[in-house]
Amino acid sequence: MTDLILLGPPGAGKGTQAKEIAAKHGLMQLSTGDMLRAAVQAKTEIGRRAKAIMDKGELVPDSVVVKIISDRIDQPDCKAGVIFDGFPRNLPQAEALDEVLKSKGRKLDAVIELKVDDSQLIRRIEGRFTCAKCGEGYHDRFKRPKMRGVCDVCEGTEFARRPDDTAETVTKRLMVYYRETSPLIGYYYCKGNLRRVDGMASIEEVSQAIDAVLAQIK
Repeated sequence: MTDLILLGPPGAGKGTQAKEIAAKHGLMQLSTGDMLRAAVQAKTEIGRRAKAIMDKGELVPDSVVVKIISDRIDQPDCKAGVIFDGFPRNLPQAEALDEVLKSKGRKLDAVIELKVDDSQLIRRIEGRFTCAKCGEGYHDRFKRPKMRGVCDVCEGTEFARRPDDTAETVTKRLMVYYRETSPLIGYYYCKGNLRRVDGMASIEEVSQAIDAVLAQIK
């Protein structure tokens, strides 16, 4: 069993790498957004509570998010281990996650920080676009479709850009990250399970660096 957290600011590549790790190592990628939507759709007790809160336009409190995560990692497909993608976002969530894992006889094997350069990160995010049909991600500079205007995966010809992938919006998101989430770097460093990799390297190089970390902890 291997339980991991990927840490890094928006656009650092956490989602891309989580997908790679999950496929290679048989782990389950857990995104809080996906888990919330699944709980609401399944109409579980905690899902109904979350829906009532979201319907009011309010943020789902940490206690509800943590309960959804606790229930989710009890499922059979999480037995081999999980990758937390986008969680925890702050110190109270990190402490709550520690307690949840401890109560289940589990622990975090590694917290992998994707280190990035902010100015390069902004340029990276500004160039992102996705296939409107299948959602495959691309970039103006780093990952263009092999055939111009045609998706590599589904051969779709319609593409879209997120309206918040602008320099101004990304800068605001970075400010939130450094204020709320970056203290986790020190928290996990003191616990001895923080590992750092160069998040500005190519997708393949970052993946290889993460594989090396996983080989060490195993």
